[in-house]
Amino acid sequence: MGRAVYSRLRQGGDRASIIKGFSVNYRLFDHTGKKVSEVGLGTWQLGGADWGEVDENRALDTLRAAAEGGVNFFDTADVYGLGRSEQIIGKFLKESSHEIFIATKLGRFPEPGWPANFTLEFLRAHTEASLHRLGVEAIDLTQLHCIPTEVLRDGEVFESLGVLKREGKIRSFGVSVETNEEALICLEHPELASLQIIFNVFRQKPLEFFDNAKSKGVALIVRLPLASGLLSGKFTKQTKFEETDHRSYNREGQAFNVGETFAGLPFEKGVEFSEALQALVPEGMTMAQWALRWILDFDTVTVIIPGASSPQQARANVTASELTPLGREVHARLREFYETQVAANIRGRY
Repeated sequence: MGRAVYSRLRQGGDRASIIKGFSVNYRLFDHTGKKVSEVGLGTWQLGGADWGEVDENRALDTLRAAAEGGVNFFDTADVYGLGRSEQIIGKFLKESSHEIFIATKLGRFPEPGWPANFTLEFLRAHTEASLHRLGVEAIDLTQLHCIPTEVLRDGEVFESLGVLKREGKIRSFGVSVETNEEALICLEHPELASLQIIFNVFRQKPLEFFDNAKSKGVALIVRLPLASGLLSGKFTKQTKFEETDHRSYNREGQAFNVGETFAGLPFEKGVEFSEALQALVPEGMTMAQWALRWILDFDTVTVIIPGASSPQQARANVTASELTPLGREVHARLREFYETQVAANIRGRY
């Protein structure tokens, strides 16, 4: 058992969450009063689309590995495999004794599509469909899934979510946003529990509203913490992805906001940046661990949701929680690198 793990046990750490020499830490999800693992699990990959094929058995094994490592926050959406990700999570919940905080998203389902998706009628219908697939009585967190800015600004959709909350179908609600402007609009709503944002070493602009979110007790959920894998340090300019993988078909934003793929960077440029940062990664730490640790150093962040398509990836993600903070000098160098090298190359709305 590592010294840091031993120290946490002496301080009252949860022994059940200490697995094979490392432990996951927990942070308060303010509006809910619950504690969630600071490393969660994003399950876009488990939909079996957009990231290449992941069969159901491997998907279930991935969920099991995450939960056994102390992860208690799963993020999904009704459009991930058109419900497949939610269905697989539902199967896992039936077999598991782990208490999991389930966050799903809605608003982008193809039927009936926009703008009807934003009416109370279809928000309720899509919520009920998610409840059925997940096999739960109420959803811990429902998030609007990157819907148009003008719909957020109008505000009626928040009133509808309030209705679903009072009906007991959802326990809290948040928004997955694409821009700082959208984040600021959402932060004006007093019932808002969370914002889901793209935030990583290559995409630091959301720091502009961190203090605002913190002052209002709004949880920050970080997606794309590894910039679609760029910050794993494993890609070269010759790396190829399956045709069904969004890292092939959405590189220029052909299907949805280009910011959701490689955090908006052109792939080749992103590889160059990743290679340039390799020298900053401490010995004995992977680049992915280092990149995840950088995000966790911000106490305003509630949970990061790296994806995983295998049990090994799920276990590796959790180890970032045990690592020592990177320190001010590293943060200062990464801020300067972002401002002088990266920021001008980011494409898409952000």
